[in-house]
Amino acid sequence: MAESESGSIVIDGINTGDILLERLRTTFAIIPQEPVLFEGTVRSNLDPFNTHSDGDVWRALEQAHMKTAIDRLADGLLAAVTDHGENFSVGERQLLCLARAALRKPKVLLLDEATAAVDSLTDALVQKTIRETFSDCTVLTIAHRLDTIIDANRVLVMSDGHVVEYDEPAVLLGEIDPLNEPSTTGATSGLFAQLVAGTGSSNDRHLRMLALQHAQRRRTISK
Repeated sequence: MAESESGSIVIDGINTGDILLERLRTTFAIIPQEPVLFEGTVRSNLDPFNTHSDGDVWRALEQAHMKTAIDRLADGLLAAVTDHGENFSVGERQLLCLARAALRKPKVLLLDEATAAVDSLTDALVQKTIRETFSDCTVLTIAHRLDTIIDANRVLVMSDGHVVEYDEPAVLLGEIDPLNEPSTTGATSGLFAQLVAGTGSSNDRHLRMLALQHAQRRRTISK
């Protein structure tokens, strides 16, 4: 959003400070906690610079599970969007923001508590789209819902503004040992393990199973 005054952010060996912000922004997409829509049409909200075809826009809506809802509107892509998107539900607004990101095909997608204000069904649709549509994109997820990030490649756990843990979810939970072999003990002392345990014994087992399955799937693919 602005030039940094100190330090550096390096992506793929490139210092982002050496790239013009206008260029850098084209490679990023951000989906914030509060969905942002503007007065206009569905199409202008998804493709404000009119650089994509209608087919591309419809495809993005389909990926975000909003194609049917927009198709039902009398004016389709030209249907009106009121100020802040008040004529759509919060869940629909978030899915439209997701469609906008899908249309841009970013290299990096930032989700800032993107599903904190939506119901569980919309959350599931968002997660499904992210896993399918952004599979070749680096996704940075800020979240408190553990099931949102349990299959992430890495989890960074913070406490009081400091990094306290950083590794694969399965490693943080002790389901995979340092030699990448399944563990029979499981971790309970780390902060991430405590957070998972705090969701209840049944959900604890479920999240650990998901973390282990993802870790094993990644190792199978990398062989």
